[in-house]
Amino acid sequence: MPLDTSTYSLALLRVDGRRWNELRRLHAQVRTQAAADGSSYLEMGHTKVMCTVNGPVEPQQRRGAIGSQQTRDAAVTAHIVMAGFSSVDRKKTARNDKRVAEMEATISKAFASTLHTHLFPHSQIAISLHVLSQDGSLLAALLNAASLALVDAGIPMSDYIAACTAGSTSSHGAADDAADPLLDLNTQEEQELPFLTAATLGATDRVAVLVCESRVQLGRMEGLLAVAVDGCKQIREKLDEVVKEKGRKMVTEGAVEKGVNVEDTGMAM
Repeated sequence: MPLDTSTYSLALLRVDGRRWNELRRLHAQVRTQAAADGSSYLEMGHTKVMCTVNGPVEPQQRRGAIGSQQTRDAAVTAHIVMAGFSSVDRKKTARNDKRVAEMEATISKAFASTLHTHLFPHSQIAISLHVLSQDGSLLAALLNAASLALVDAGIPMSDYIAACTAGSTSSHGAADDAADPLLDLNTQEEQELPFLTAATLGATDRVAVLVCESRVQLGRMEGLLAVAVDGCKQIREKLDEVVKEKGRKMVTEGAVEKGVNVEDTGMAM
């Protein structure tokens, strides 16, 4: 069913009732699976993702590994599993699916440059991601969930990687340079409109990931990127609050002593 954007200029609302610069509801938890070194669960709208992190451990060469034995840095691997019921199509994702492989490589490269891998020579950090539901901004949700799980695992890193999508209300063929940008797209919007996924490092404007698979007018690119970076900053604040809330809960439950540094709780950055 085509996305109807003809009434946008009148109501200034999107199909799900949001304004152009509003994020969907974001819910996240850390330390959800005791068997893993680090784990998280994240919802961005109806996109739901679970993540587990194991490592640093003895290295095993596998698809998506970013790292080199010559540099002696830890290799970062990412593995994505799509549940058959995660999308409307309810189809099983092939083992060698190209889109999944590209997302795995993107996630591995992003965190290989952010984690302090030099502290764990000749080892491997494995990130396992399970997609339970898809409703747009999938790569952004995967990056955000992995970032939380790595913090929970206590693996030193420069800062959070926070990701978000941004799109345009006009297609490439319309050639409308005055088209409005949209923040945090859902599936229906991604199918009809050009969009990009960006991830920033912490609260800075430093772009760690930029993926654009749509045809976008050059004049709109700067505006889309600015909107995406602003969305990343909002998401970074939400992720930070999730980690702090978990830390406060651990102190209340007596899991850690009051006044202990964050690094000593196993949730270091």
